[in-house]
Amino acid sequence: MNINNPFAFRFLENPTGILGAALAMALMGPAPCKAQPQPTVNLGSTAKFAVLSGSLISNVPESAISGDVGLSPSAGSKITGFGATEITGTVYTVDQTGPAGSVPAASDLTTAKGDLTTAYNDAAGRTPVPSGPFLNPGAGDIGGLTLIPGLYKFTSTLAVTGSDVTLSGGENDVWIFQIASDLNVGSGIKVILAGGAQAANIFWQVGTSATLGTTSVFKGTILADQSISLKTGATLDGRALASTAAVTLASSTVTRPVATSSALHRPTARSIPAFGSLFRHETDLNGRALYRFAPISE
Repeated sequence: MNINNPFAFRFLENPTGILGAALAMALMGPAPCKAQPQPTVNLGSTAKFAVLSGSLISNVPESAISGDVGLSPSAGSKITGFGATEITGTVYTVDQTGPAGSVPAASDLTTAKGDLTTAYNDAAGRTPVPSGPFLNPGAGDIGGLTLIPGLYKFTSTLAVTGSDVTLSGGENDVWIFQIASDLNVGSGIKVILAGGAQAANIFWQVGTSATLGTTSVFKGTILADQSISLKTGATLDGRALASTAAVTLASSTVTRPVATSSALHRPTARSIPAFGSLFRHETDLNGRALYRFAPISE
């Protein structure tokens, strides 16, 4: 069963105390909008990179990058500020001017940048066009929200400020965020994953540039048309893939995500007597009881 409203109520163990309130709410409006499950974004040869940039990769030590690093079409000399132990992976450049130990691979980088463009366009072009609660949720600031899997669209800047945002879903679920302009994450803000959700299945398509604030913790692959900036102490469990401009880091951590998969979990579902049209019962990946506010027709 899919929960198709990003603001759906979730109650653990026993919903008895709030059934009356839920009934009243259900009678006040139509059934929740339905999310369209999304397949993952195929990153092609770009998938092995933790950082990929077009013009510059700069670092204020010490950072920690787990995954490959690539720069194209700018010269390898534009990769600056890294010590010998800060990158666990291979550094690819278009020429011989890169840091010590880097590998010239102009053709491979051209392919990777082409795959980045394809992945970016795939994410940006996904349909159906989001509407209802999947269009500009939180009026463009999703801090404090819990979002279920699906396709989300923001017609201007997307901010995550004030409070953390939670992405709640299963290990195979996919989130795609289409952002027309900038992505701005506030200092100290976290993206929290719940229910088995994985960073490898989260994609942020950014129309201009992305900024992760000081000590923020972010999840997912950032596909930016322009630049990506990680401020001091920012952590990215994902990828920083900037098409045309720079990726800048300052004592930051970037870890390329690797998806894990267990046996497909098919939650049990049944109606609760007398309230079958309001609640569904299922178990999560750990076998705990969940009660969800949703029509029985799902």
